[in-house]
Amino acid sequence: MVKTWVRALACAATCLMPLGDALAQKGPDPLESRLAARKVVMVDGRESLVDAGSAKPGDVIEYTATYRNAGKEPITGLQATLPIPAQTELLPGTAKPAQAMASLDTRTFAAMPLKRVIERGGVKIEEPVPYREYRALRWSAGVLGSGKSADFVARVRVIEDRTPGETAGKGGGK
Repeated sequence: MVKTWVRALACAATCLMPLGDALAQKGPDPLESRLAARKVVMVDGRESLVDAGSAKPGDVIEYTATYRNAGKEPITGLQATLPIPAQTELLPGTAKPAQAMASLDTRTFAAMPLKRVIERGGVKIEEPVPYREYRALRWSAGVLGSGKSADFVARVRVIEDRTPGETAGKGGGK
């Protein structure tokens, strides 16, 4: 499980997806992005963040995606995206800024909590999508001024790696 999670973290770090006018500019991209992952632990009764080089089911990881404008002109229309690795579950209420949109496929985003329509007994009903199915968060960052940076944060819990045939109740989500 730990090796799988570390691979997921490496993938997440390469999957930061800035969108906006900066991508249409010619020449070097003035938009820099960085993803940090830290494990949330309790030390002397206080919350602390430590290196997240390894993790096990139940551990809470805080991701911080930092976007920095290294250019001389403001970047407008920035859409900051934070990937959520497989085998993790988004912890509701931890997205900062709070107005994040969420995605199950990293392409289509909607307001949280995500919902889906299912059919039960011939009746269509709307139900919330479990947080363990979320795969990315996105924020409309507006304008990022020259030399300015912005952080986007969310926490996830590492969940058990299930093999086919296991029950969904183990290590599941909300």
